[in-house]
Amino acid sequence: MKKLSLKLGMLFFLILFGLETFMFFFLHSTLVESRVEEELISLQTRGNSHRAILERHFDNNTISHVALMESEANTDVVITNLNKDILGSSVKSNQIQEYIERPIPSVPREGQTIGDKWQEENYISTVSPIEQDGQIIGYVYMFQDTAWIQSLIARLNEQFLFAGIIAVIFTITIIIFLSKALAKPLIKMKEVTSQISKGDFSVTLPKTGDDELGDLAQSIQLLANDLSYLKEERSDFLSSISHELRTPLTYIKGYADIVQKRNLTSDERNQYLTIILEETNRLSEMVKNLFDLAKIDKNTFDIKKTPIDLHDFTIKIKAKFAPAFIENGMQLEVNCPEGIFLNADAARLEQIIFNLLDNSIKYSSPGDQTAVAVEQFNKHIFIRIKDTGKGIPTHELPYIFNRFYRVDKSRTRALGGTGLGLAIVKELIHAHGGTISVKSLENEGTEFEMVFKGDLE
Repeated sequence: MKKLSLKLGMLFFLILFGLETFMFFFLHSTLVESRVEEELISLQTRGNSHRAILERHFDNNTISHVALMESEANTDVVITNLNKDILGSSVKSNQIQEYIERPIPSVPREGQTIGDKWQEENYISTVSPIEQDGQIIGYVYMFQDTAWIQSLIARLNEQFLFAGIIAVIFTITIIIFLSKALAKPLIKMKEVTSQISKGDFSVTLPKTGDDELGDLAQSIQLLANDLSYLKEERSDFLSSISHELRTPLTYIKGYADIVQKRNLTSDERNQYLTIILEETNRLSEMVKNLFDLAKIDKNTFDIKKTPIDLHDFTIKIKAKFAPAFIENGMQLEVNCPEGIFLNADAARLEQIIFNLLDNSIKYSSPGDQTAVAVEQFNKHIFIRIKDTGKGIPTHELPYIFNRFYRVDKSRTRALGGTGLGLAIVKELIHAHGGTISVKSLENEGTEFEMVFKGDLE
């Protein structure tokens, strides 16, 4: 946790500290420049005020009076004639002489700044022209000691430093809580994924919110649940396939030993060989079904769709299956209007119908009926296979499409089922982009409904 939270904390700190430093520097520069500008404007205004008085009374008394007023203020004034000879001053300093001697070729009526380098010089200063009858007769120089400005800036720097320290402390506090808040669920997810990688899928992640972290936690939880389900399915599958393969192999080995070691009559030998052949066929069919399911799982199962005329297709189905139904004393009815076409793999569709009709025969009794009905509605094709056989218990319906699942487990050998037929049916229908559902009542019958898209495009 320390690694991740430290990295996040350092990242946030560098970003926020950089932004705060930039903002503080920008704000400080702006405030300092604004404050110096205000002082210069104030000097300029004060100089223009003295200039206005001197233009009305440009004599020694007025000059002395102006110099006397400024001697009591924190600013200083120097009044000169046109040749820059000092006529009056509130300050006695040789340092101001260099400001006065600076060339000023053209001074506007509102005056101008002649010294604003407060960081390098002792004074900031302005000059205002004194005019009479449209002619410049002298100048009013105003001075402000930069020590006062530097003292003001120093106090401002102290305030900014104090504010900066508070901001840094506040930022670090927020970053600590924020990085921990972000790192905690991520660390928990890391621990969970580590458990999953070791095969432990019994993990639980708390709901962290409706954000990206919450979505990630939910995805990891779903992954763990799916992997747990797959693990259970794999275990059940291996257990089931081991049992299903062992049963016919046991029969084959046992009866083969009897045929080989015992002196049997011709009828007994034929009886045992018939059992061996049946079990061999059953084993071969199971292996074929397993290969089909393996291909479907690996998406290597070929589905070659072509337009199928379902009217002709169902007539052929009836012709193939009618003898089997008649032999078992059952009835098969087929109803499909003309002009209904389905884009599908004919061989796979026949395999689907074959498996469902075969189940109808196995789980029905003489006198029962099975009906195949096809209809088209709203660009969808519905194929229903309904029988009046034994039916399926309601609690068994959710599991009948699972691999190796059989409803009548006690009659498995007699019926010859492997529990793979309906699983293959479901996968083949899904491969065609269709769906299958089932309705059933015990001793009343079962109805399978398949729905396919009717467009041939």
